[in-house]
Amino acid sequence: MTSAGFATRSAGSAKARVAVFVAQTLAIAEMEAHKLVRDPTELISRAVQPVLWLLVFGQVFAHTRAIPTGTLSYLAFMTPGVLAQGVSFTAIFYGIAVIWERDLGIVHKLLASPAARSSLVLGKALAASIRALPQVVIIYGLAALLGVRFTLRLDALLGVAGFVLLGSATFATLSLLVACVVKTRERFMGIGQILTMPLFFASNAIYPLAMMPAWLRAVARVNPLTYLVDGLRVTMIRGSELSQFGLGVDAVVMAFLLGLLVLVTARLYPGLAR
Repeated sequence: MTSAGFATRSAGSAKARVAVFVAQTLAIAEMEAHKLVRDPTELISRAVQPVLWLLVFGQVFAHTRAIPTGTLSYLAFMTPGVLAQGVSFTAIFYGIAVIWERDLGIVHKLLASPAARSSLVLGKALAASIRALPQVVIIYGLAALLGVRFTLRLDALLGVAGFVLLGSATFATLSLLVACVVKTRERFMGIGQILTMPLFFASNAIYPLAMMPAWLRAVARVNPLTYLVDGLRVTMIRGSELSQFGLGVDAVVMAFLLGLLVLVTARLYPGLAR
């Protein structure tokens, strides 16, 4: 076989492997998404927390004018942070469903399938991302009623959807990683509670980085939620076109972290069944 023929055959084989991986990932995501269709009340329960943050916390601090947000109103400044919080908090507790699946024997069946371990992890992360999209609609609608002005260009809306999908998938994969390590619902809930508050308050979700002391600002710069909020704030809010890090940096940081978490979790996922 000539070198050109070998290269062509290798390229075709690589494309086939990628196609199989994508098909396996989408099959897992579709299976997980069906659970949401069967239980639509979950969407209503997820709307409660953002409503409280915008109607109570946002309204109070908007009147105190204690937090400098430049030309933006405080409510407009915190709306992307509330969306990022809702997305990340929901995703971080996604892993408890995998522990339930282990107890019911579903994980064993998935591991016996020919699907790659990374496709199992990425498929579940993608399903968690799809579940986060209704929160975008809820927060857009509520914040618009409160007077927040959004950027409604198609590219901006696609950017918001992209960051929501990417952020939710990243934190859902982190959740799956925790589930693989702790393996019990009680320990998982404890670690989930420990993770959520530091992630939220050590970010730029409800106050700018400039207000933070130097040590907390350093923590915020390695906090993935900071980059998710930055990307959402620029793409969502009219008058907030200046990104603190750059939209490319925001997306690359989240994508890199997602890829790293998928690789690590895929190696640990078979151990969840034991």
